[in-house]
Amino acid sequence: MSTTDAELTTAMAEAAEADFMYAYETGTPPVERERLGIATCRIGGGVVLSMRNDPVSYWSKALGFGFAEPVTGELVDRIVAFYRAQDALEAVIQIAPSVLPSDWDDIRRAHGIEPTTPWVKLAAPIEQIRPGAGTRLRVGPVGESDAAEWAEVVLRGFGMPTEGLAAMVTASVGHPQFHPYGVWDGTDLVGGANLFVRGPVGALNSGATLPSHRNLGVQSALIAARAEAARAAGCRWLIAETGQPAAGTKAQSLANLERAGLRVRYVRQNWRWRAETDLTPVG
Repeated sequence: MSTTDAELTTAMAEAAEADFMYAYETGTPPVERERLGIATCRIGGGVVLSMRNDPVSYWSKALGFGFAEPVTGELVDRIVAFYRAQDALEAVIQIAPSVLPSDWDDIRRAHGIEPTTPWVKLAAPIEQIRPGAGTRLRVGPVGESDAAEWAEVVLRGFGMPTEGLAAMVTASVGHPQFHPYGVWDGTDLVGGANLFVRGPVGALNSGATLPSHRNLGVQSALIAARAEAARAAGCRWLIAETGQPAAGTKAQSLANLERAGLRVRYVRQNWRWRAETDLTPVG
């Protein structure tokens, strides 16, 4: 892959992830939106998402930067100012390594921003995706009648609480860019995942299986089903992200994605901002 192709793939992958996170949070019904303290903003070509009452410290994040305009100290000042205005306690800033400026360490230290768990970003042309081995369980698209149960299964599969968050995830069903899929054991929903279509990119996200049904090929089957949906939607690329395994260990999620034909494009160091450690003057 040439440098130009690599840069284009990175830009597409980061933009798709930013947009599906933005869609989840902006699509939250008003009552739950207020209860969770959700506020969103687009800054510098990226998205800044705040969930003041996030029960899992996951949903407040800023991402998609470095392509519409460069990452600078002034940009980070604007991101931090948004979080301060929302009385946020913390947030994760996600920036592709190829667009970090040479003075990034100075910029982040000015706000007390520290490294946290890195993620692996994967991508592949759609024609390189290979179907998985499948599962004995039934796999299919999720409709409105299954939306609430599907959302709860996805959240429980990730070990997240369902209160408040379930309404947010449920709302993605029926969104024109989301294509949710579920896995059933008889009449019981036991796994789920989503696909977000953004132009030529299909973004895999939210894949989770209940503990009782792991190691049955559920995630491989969900990857295959969503890849077919992406192909049918005219996507030319499939992307995904997952946590980087610790040295000397393996991660099943990463293994499933690579087995399907996705390839690691880069490792993205994530950065955590905390209000209590940011000593820069306010205002």
